[in-house]
Formats: sequence, structure tokens, C-alpha cells
Amino acid sequence: MKIARPRLLAGSLAVAALLVVTFVVAAANPGGDVLDARLADSREVIGFPDDGLANEDLQGDPLPLVTLSDRGGNDIDTASFLGQPLVVNFWFADCPPCAKELPGFAEAHAEFGDKVRFIGVNPRDSIEKMERFASERGVDYELYRDDFAEFTDAIGAVNFPITLFVTPEGRVIDQTGVIDADDLRTEILQLLEASA
Repeated sequence: MKIARPRLLAGSLAVAALLVVTFVVAAANPGGDVLDARLADSREVIGFPDDGLANEDLQGDPLPLVTLSDRGGNDIDTASFLGQPLVVNFWFADCPPCAKELPGFAEAHAEFGDKVRFIGVNPRDSIEKMERFASERGVDYELYRDDFAEFTDAIGAVNFPITLFVTPEGRVIDQTGVIDADDLRTEILQLLEASA
């Protein structure tokens, strides 16, 4: 088939594409409001929105009491963690921010491990993958599997990593997402102060 007027055809297709795009944009914004992605007041940011897109805010809540498994497949109740300050870090190997922060946790454990119990909780990886991944980043504290995501669900986890700072009595005094080594030290010092 020979097209007699290729420029006319190309122009018609361009106009049709423009009309389709205009229609889609108009349908997405039916009121014609101007969309503005800027935040008018940064204090209006909700750290834990109630729309299913963020982790639940556990500050002030008790540590959920669930069962995890150790490297041998033995059940470990989270109630057994209580009695000393806890840093509980939820992570998994395919999480780039988790990989980035784990060396800082290894450093903090070396510095504060005699005063604070560090717990790693992994809801996704096999025992072998979890241990290898953690070891490659210098982590040698306790690691547990959340085989049925009971703990992960109980804390309302949506985004990873998550770290809980828990008093010896089991009260979550703070939680963070991705955290660097300096901020982790600050959080641990606050945890120790709150636990004194």
C-alpha cells in the first residue's frame, strides 16, 4: 500500500496523540485544579500516614509478643527479649537501604553490645542467605526469622528497614526507617537514658 501524503498522515497521528494525552490529563484532574507538588508547610508532613503507605507508629506501644525462629528452627518468643534495652532491626537481603545501614549496626553493636541487646529480624530470606548477608556486613548479633510474618504484621510494617528502640519493660520508645551510624548512636544513648 502506497501512502499518497505521508506528511499529512504523520501530522494527523501527532494531533491524535496530543488529543489523547490532553484527554487523559483532563480525566485525571477533572476540576481543573492546578496541581502543586510543593509542600506549603513542612510541619504538616504526617510521619506515619493512615493510608496504608507507611509503617504504623509504635511509639509508646508495647513490643508485640510473637514467636520467631532461630537458625536451628527453634521457636523463640519475643517476650524472652525483655529485661534489657533492645534495638530490633527488621531487614532482608534484597533491600538496598538495609544493606547500606547494616555495617553501622555492626559498629554500634561493637560499641554498645554490653549495654543493649541487638536483634535482627528477617521476614524473607532463608537462614543461610540471612546469615551470609549479615556476616558480609560485619553483623554478629542475634538473627531471627519471622517465618510467617507475625512480627512484621504485628508492627504494621510496610517499608523496610525498620528499627525499634525498646525499654527493658518492653515499651517502644522510638522507631526509625533507614538510619545512619551517627543517628543510631544517638538513638541508643536516648534508649539507655530512658532505661536507666
